[in-house]
Amino acid sequence: MSRTVVLTGASAGVGRATARMLAARGDRVALIARSTVQLEATAQEVRAAGGTPLVLPCDVADAGAVEAAAQRAEDELGPIDVWVNGAMTAVLKRVHETTPEEFARVAQVNYLGAVHGTLAALARMRPRDRGTIVQVGSALSYRAIPLQATYCASKFAMRGFTDALRVELLEEGSSIRVTMVQLPGLNTPQFTWVRTSLRRRPKPVAPFFQPELAADAILHAIEHPNREHWVGGNTAVIIAADKLAPRAADLYLARTNVEGQQDDTAIDPDAREDYVFSPVEEDRGAHGPYDDEAETGSRQWRAAKALDRVTGPPARALSALARRVVAR
Repeated sequence: MSRTVVLTGASAGVGRATARMLAARGDRVALIARSTVQLEATAQEVRAAGGTPLVLPCDVADAGAVEAAAQRAEDELGPIDVWVNGAMTAVLKRVHETTPEEFARVAQVNYLGAVHGTLAALARMRPRDRGTIVQVGSALSYRAIPLQATYCASKFAMRGFTDALRVELLEEGSSIRVTMVQLPGLNTPQFTWVRTSLRRRPKPVAPFFQPELAADAILHAIEHPNREHWVGGNTAVIIAADKLAPRAADLYLARTNVEGQQDDTAIDPDAREDYVFSPVEEDRGAHGPYDDEAETGSRQWRAAKALDRVTGPPARALSALARRVVAR
């Protein structure tokens, strides 16, 4: 059965790959991002894959614009079944090099953008008592790394917000499901337009994956809205290591991760166009420049999906029973 899905961050990277996969199911997909050029390119791919697109250009940092987009989505595509909060931006600098305005902007997009999307979804899902909200997180929502204080802080905030919301819905006995997908490093255009002070081109920390792995995880989370999904063996290792030996993780990251986040290609950061305060009006698709290094699959993720298929039905039954008990 086709669904109405709102997808923020739909113009590139993970969002672009997710839009295509949703379309292949025949879903109606409301596409939210800032760049009309990129959204129209995404919409063409959605149509070609068999879906129905609706282009909704807006900045998720603007709560009013997100609310208006949600209403248009319902008016033109039907009641929203799924809302995916995937919009993001980042500044790749050391903390002392990063301005207050840059910290604020990343928080407005990554954290408050997810809040705005969630509020718009809840306003429509709560009266119907159904729907699924997917928060696109990261291993870095548990373990911060150097050069990415803006991004890590925003993802930590998203996780805290999501945990609080989940408990409130449980207390209400709500049938709305909230799930968070914790992703590994990915080969997306992010590294071609992130704002940085580095003199060499930014890159994801190895091992990293193609964005289609993340898109597959998002679609799986829609069908199996567990509390969280950890995607990729390195994601599981990163989260576990931070819980078991955080000081050792600090020392390891200090020794390896600054160098690990850049390649050998020289860049001029002052001459480089970035996407922090305004969109780059150029279609760069889903993939970044590291196709030759990115992994396409994950044994850990295949195993996690297989386990969900076995344990999912009884787990959902127990969850529904728990919601009824708590709500009494």
